[in-house]
Amino acid sequence: MRRDKGGRYSGIGGQAVLEGVMMKNKDEYAVAVRKPDGDIDVEVDVYKGVMDGSALKKMPFIRGVFNFLDSMILGMRTLNHSVSFYEDEEATETATDKVFQKLFKEKAENVMMGIVTALSIVLAVAIFMVLPYYITSLFEEYIRNVSVMTIIEGLIRILIFVGYIVAIAMMKDIKRLYQYHGAEHKCINCIEKGRPLTVHNAMRSSRLHKRCGTSFMFFVVFVSIIVFFFICVEQPALRVLLRIALIPVIAGISYEIIRLAGRSDNFFVNLLSAPGMLLQRLTTKEPDEEMIQVAIASVEAIFDWKAYLKDTFGYEIDDSWLVDGPLEEEEGENEEEPVSVSKQENAQTDDRVKADMDRKGTKSNLQVADADRNVIRKDIPAAGAANGEAWTDGISDGNRALEIVAEVPEKETVKKETSEKAAEAEDRTDEL
Repeated sequence: MRRDKGGRYSGIGGQAVLEGVMMKNKDEYAVAVRKPDGDIDVEVDVYKGVMDGSALKKMPFIRGVFNFLDSMILGMRTLNHSVSFYEDEEATETATDKVFQKLFKEKAENVMMGIVTALSIVLAVAIFMVLPYYITSLFEEYIRNVSVMTIIEGLIRILIFVGYIVAIAMMKDIKRLYQYHGAEHKCINCIEKGRPLTVHNAMRSSRLHKRCGTSFMFFVVFVSIIVFFFICVEQPALRVLLRIALIPVIAGISYEIIRLAGRSDNFFVNLLSAPGMLLQRLTTKEPDEEMIQVAIASVEAIFDWKAYLKDTFGYEIDDSWLVDGPLEEEEGENEEEPVSVSKQENAQTDDRVKADMDRKGTKSNLQVADADRNVIRKDIPAAGAANGEAWTDGISDGNRALEIVAEVPEKETVKKETSEKAAEAEDRTDEL
């Protein structure tokens, strides 16, 4: 069974947090964080989301709005959880914290999280929706065509968005966050390409993914250009209100596009995904193996990837394949006895070797290939397992490779046999 080049949808997603990775599968999510002492803390919880059970959350174009809100809320929650491992224990409680604790008691943290999320959305709308419009309005005296103005506004919006990503990527403290972002993508890609989830396989997987939030934000910017192009309003205040009011519509359309991109691999979908994938080169960095370990811990807490590979690609995982890198066997252990060869086969082999030497007059390397005796056979896992070879199409049958090590004759032995052969030839000549 061949694996699809573009991979197959697994249903899991996630995001990077401070020194960790959050992975989500349906209503269950896990946050794995590398603590200051080096251990990995994994917390598993359930998040039902806004308006859980509502039929609206399953309706195309509308479900994207709820998905965006749920992502924001869960993202803030898991980020705060990861930050708690690195907070200063001696930090004093602020006046704001005391007020919220007094007013909302045990719900104080959730209320603060909601306020922060709301402020983040307002700030994003102001920067990426309202600001481009006001910058474009400076050109109204010189450009009268509304359609051209809309295109210019869209280009300015793209420039602001890309500039924001570049500026964030240049921050020193954000690099590790982007590395964990890359670790999250690598683990998902590893699974969806049909490879066992090991550190070695994940490290070799791509850090770019078509369902990434970066791609979603690019689609939001791109779709907004198209939507605003067909909506022409003269009053400036009404233009601003429409840009804000249409955000749910734009988010809904963008979600359907990225959802399609995550499940398809045709040329048109890949073409649409290309700009977002390109931007991911800024928002993801190559992680190290310890970061991959954290991401794997998060995945395995909420997702049975072995069952997924069996159901999707049709093969079961042998635990011996999950060793990262070749095993180093101690001397004298796990050695198998050489395969016995009959005397007749040995004689036939001797005749072939001698005939080859008689023909060439020197030692031939072909005798190594022909020497069937003293052969040691050792089963090793198929490509992509413990030997670290690449996992390619056609692996699903779980074949095992065969490594054959042939005993190579010593140079002195070959020379001795050649000398004896020459001496026999001289004796025959003397008899004649």
